[in-house]
Amino acid sequence: MKKVVMIITGLGMMLFMACGDGEKKKDSPYENSTPSEQAAPKSTEPASTRVDLANKGVGPISSVTMADDIDQTMAAHGKDVFEKMCTACHKADKKFIGPPPTGILNRRSPEWIMNMILNPEEMVKQDPLAKDLLMEFNGAPMANQHLSEEEARAVLEYFRTL
Repeated sequence: MKKVVMIITGLGMMLFMACGDGEKKKDSPYENSTPSEQAAPKSTEPASTRVDLANKGVGPISSVTMADDIDQTMAAHGKDVFEKMCTACHKADKKFIGPPPTGILNRRSPEWIMNMILNPEEMVKQDPLAKDLLMEFNGAPMANQHLSEEEARAVLEYFRTL
């Protein structure tokens, strides 16, 4: 009986080890990168704390105009959208599945934030900072919630209140 169990276990282990071909496949859109991006030196600072205010990201937003004063009505709408659509992965003031938005406007441009909200798939494919965030947060890509530009702008206004 022991020989049968050992043979079955051995066959199972061989089958398990034989399943992979030893190469990392690039089927996921989140793993694609160009050779120049691979050769670029990486910062030792975590992507979530790195400051990059010049990067506008990849997507439909090229310019965002924000008034000096926070639009409280828009911020309240943004808080509602954030609580309904984003809190499964983001907590306002602590790391969770995704990074916290508190203080995000001190680290990212408004355009980058809105492009990440509206266009997360392309951001993770093409934006080096978004790629680094993906790796920092264990390869958990941001889900596209299909928000409108108005909703994304309201969420951005809410982030100004945090």
